[in-house]
Amino acid sequence: MTLFEKIIARQIPADIVFEDDQCLAFRDIAPQAPVHILIVPKKPLERVGAASQADCALLGHLLFSAAEIARLEKLADGYRIVINNGSNGGET
Repeated sequence: MTLFEKIIARQIPADIVFEDDQCLAFRDIAPQAPVHILIVPKKPLERVGAASQADCALLGHLLFSAAEIARLEKLADGYRIVINNGSNGGET
């Protein structure tokens, strides 16, 4: 089980800010920005580069969820969305 799967399964505690049937969002334990929230799909997806056409709706939902979380966090002045894909893309 990955770290994110353990957080989704509540085996590891997290400061959860949003959850629905497709994703879970929580504050990063080592933030790199004043607001640093990770949004992970509940369906296992190794990385964006491994996504298939069947994952398009899920990927769109993650972006939609980011906008909803920004609204809930009162980030109307703007925010940044980052996707790390693979070790050369900063994924750990």
